[in-house]
Amino acid sequence: MRCGVEKMGSRLTLPGMSVITGIGWITGTEYGCVMKKVRQPYADVGSLRSSLERESVFSYPAKRFGKYDLASQLTCGVAALALYDAGVSYSEDRRQDIGILGTSSDGCLQSNVDFFRDFVANGRTRGRAGLFVYTLPSIPIAEAAIYLKLQGPLLYLGFSREQISSLLTRADKIITRGESPAMLAVKASEEDALCFVVRREGDVSTQTALRLETLLDIAQQTSAVDEMVLALFGHVTW
Repeated sequence: MRCGVEKMGSRLTLPGMSVITGIGWITGTEYGCVMKKVRQPYADVGSLRSSLERESVFSYPAKRFGKYDLASQLTCGVAALALYDAGVSYSEDRRQDIGILGTSSDGCLQSNVDFFRDFVANGRTRGRAGLFVYTLPSIPIAEAAIYLKLQGPLLYLGFSREQISSLLTRADKIITRGESPAMLAVKASEEDALCFVVRREGDVSTQTALRLETLLDIAQQTSAVDEMVLALFGHVTW
């Protein structure tokens, strides 16, 4: 797995021949899948985990989930939802040639702030000082890749604006260049998360996929997860 962190500008290029086959989403009160038109409420991250396990979105126990920071929990959950939406199965003992790209506005900033405040209050001998701290912005997508057994390219990208459009365009480039046959593109924070399964057009039935141009058009209109989900539901007619 190739990993990295990269700072990007906002200039977009024309998409290649990729399509979107699955979209998972999580807000502060709901989660779901776009292609399957699933929309479910949840009370807290614990109940979210229980629901994803009960519905087999998590296909095997996510043993480390409770140790993740919130951004990593939402990233792992939304990535699993996107694969479920795309009909892509995964298991604990099978790796798959899928990469993952991630972006966010804050990275793991809140985890660092919590650690620093705890350190000031309790020192090095108590509290969080002896625990692993989620410091790098690429950690949430790395945790998702570990759980989902992804072995394709892994890259965190920082964009000044147009995060979703830029992220999808980069995933399309990776696929077009033949670096990976499929990519997960994740925008996640501690408040909400959105994940797209991006694949080569020739590898899937276009009757159960959205064209990349459709997503780019919607992303130009809104960047809010709940608004984008409503717009996407309107484009799914099967």
